[in-house]
Amino acid sequence: MTELLKQWNQLSLVKRIIIGLITGIILAITVPNVAKPISIFGSLFVGALKAVAPILVLFLVMSAISQHKKGQKTNMKSIIVLYLLGTFLAGLVAVVASFMFPVTLKLGAGAGIENLTPPRGVVEVLKSLLMNIVDNPVKALANANYIGILVWALLLGLALKNASESTKTMISNISDALSQVVKWVINFAPFGIMGLVFDTIATNGIKVLQDYVQLLFLLVGCMVFMALVVNPIITFISIRQNPYPLVLKCLKDSGITAFFTRSSAANIPVNMNLCGKLGLDKDTYSVSIPLGATINMSGAAITISVLTLAAVNTLGIKVDIGTALILSLLSAISACGASGVAGGSLLLVPLACSLFRIPNDVAMQVVGVGFIVGVIQDSCETALNSSTDVLFTAISEFAQWRKEGKKIVIPKK
Repeated sequence: MTELLKQWNQLSLVKRIIIGLITGIILAITVPNVAKPISIFGSLFVGALKAVAPILVLFLVMSAISQHKKGQKTNMKSIIVLYLLGTFLAGLVAVVASFMFPVTLKLGAGAGIENLTPPRGVVEVLKSLLMNIVDNPVKALANANYIGILVWALLLGLALKNASESTKTMISNISDALSQVVKWVINFAPFGIMGLVFDTIATNGIKVLQDYVQLLFLLVGCMVFMALVVNPIITFISIRQNPYPLVLKCLKDSGITAFFTRSSAANIPVNMNLCGKLGLDKDTYSVSIPLGATINMSGAAITISVLTLAAVNTLGIKVDIGTALILSLLSAISACGASGVAGGSLLLVPLACSLFRIPNDVAMQVVGVGFIVGVIQDSCETALNSSTDVLFTAISEFAQWRKEGKKIVIPKK
């Protein structure tokens, strides 16, 4: 048994995750009733990540800000620009793809969405974000309100700049201890993903998606195009070398985990760990990664645009180029506020539909369709969002390295 555990630990995390993935699929297809208890592994894994992520972010950001020296360079401005640019381009890609490959929907009663209330406009989305900023810190931690956590971490970090070195050391030690806890949780990923995959297939099956294959192809196709075409172009412009080693590294180490956890917030510790492996500045990524989980929403922009134009096509509404561009911008702005709205990106679809005066009851049926395809759509959306957080953080710093003449090396393991 000891030798078996040693061989297991010598395998790379990705290989162990693949083993867990295949095992979950086989068990779900062959013995779904007998193996039902293993689904608890998935709940435990996601629960552990969600539990440690808020307090980790609080102490990481607080430690980074409190120990930041005056004149020390960070790349936050360029990272924020990349986040916003990527989200807008994602919305634009989705609009262009929807014109090239128009899809229509089979609208009916949206099961399970009767009690959901979408925001009434962009103002309401922005108001929700502002209210999250002034949230009670204890409540923000309990509810994983990362906007509120970030603001409190920044304020406390600034206030602690003049604190004694022993106090700063204590905060740094707590941050390091929490990072170690995260590493332990991540090592549980293969079993957690086995449970998640088993539960998804055993509960929903694949048949539920058959009526929406074309819509799924459009959604996933746009996300793949962003991940493997648009993001590499942005990366090449920034670092002037082959972008794919870095892009694929981010997709492998961050995207795979995010695909199964379906939570950018839960994937924050994974992204922090990856940034450390890439040799990035902790002062920067301890702030940029939690911020990215809030405003870097390329996948959400794609979901909002594609589902909205699918509704438009279903109702036979004609859309001109100007309105399409406005939709791209609106979906990008709405996506940035997705984390502040219950239900995420899907509940922002009625907001975009209002641009075309689509009745709210019809728009909510579109949300119902979104929940059906969400088995695949939400996983791909989260994988794109989360992996791009690391990618944009990395290329911003690597671009600075290139100017300084430093060699950029992407670790293979």
